[in-house]
Amino acid sequence: MKQLLLLALPFFASFTAFAQINLEDSTVQVIGYWDKNETQTYIITNEKYRVSGTDTTQREFVTYEVDITITDSTANSYTIEWLYRNINPGTDNPFARKLAGISENMKVIIKTNEMGAFKEVVNWKEIRDEIKKTTGLLRKEFKHIPQIDEVVAKVESMFSTKEAIQAQAIKDVQQFYTYHGGNYALGEEVNGNLPITNLLGGKPFNSEVTILLDEINAEDNNAILRMWQTIDSKELTDVTYAFLKQNAVKAGTPFPARDKFPTLQNNTTTDARIHGSGWIIFSRETKEVTTEGALAFEERIIEIK
Repeated sequence: MKQLLLLALPFFASFTAFAQINLEDSTVQVIGYWDKNETQTYIITNEKYRVSGTDTTQREFVTYEVDITITDSTANSYTIEWLYRNINPGTDNPFARKLAGISENMKVIIKTNEMGAFKEVVNWKEIRDEIKKTTGLLRKEFKHIPQIDEVVAKVESMFSTKEAIQAQAIKDVQQFYTYHGGNYALGEEVNGNLPITNLLGGKPFNSEVTILLDEINAEDNNAILRMWQTIDSKELTDVTYAFLKQNAVKAGTPFPARDKFPTLQNNTTTDARIHGSGWIIFSRETKEVTTEGALAFEERIIEIK
């Protein structure tokens, strides 16, 4: 999907901060030019809601801050700490506030390659153990709430393995590094296919992806990139149908035939303004899952403080 750069890091080091933007051929290379101990703080907002017919339901809203610090750099990688703080869910519900607060002061340590493209979560075991400890306390404190075990188990599953954390629990991290490691030409679409983790289990979904370098601002040393991603509708519908039918059979409830099941669409757009240093200035990801008369909407905004 992305045109990977083949230049060596010593060559990068000889560039100035403007090296990512080449006005002669109107191209941009998204690479991290970061120094050890360098820190930037971001405000992140995440909004979710569902629409059924004309009714909006299940609205969720949370804001938090994250301090992103470059803790180490080598010729081949960066080690980066994400420190989460000031978690503020938009609700007065005590359980919802404490559930959201399990990420307060949590550190996620990641590694990227030399260009700043995400590679892995390093401290996933520590994250898993801390989350399990905290959710265990929540189970005891809110044991009077119906289905508390199911709710907490769902949260724990997001942090149960390295793969689960990288696929489900750090979506803001994945969003942040969407474009790093790529080389883009102004107005030229980059098209390709990308596997997407199937959160219901089974093989990844196929998706079609388009990336566009939409704007170069040489004076301010930044650029705007946009991405559109569409998951294969038939695959998504088939997997969702099988999952829901299996649960219905277990519960002894009737379920419609496959040809009566509505088609699902999953579309994601990601826009970002990126500085020549590789730091994100602003990023917005919007995801819409639609079917007949229904919409599940999610928007995450990452903005430098």
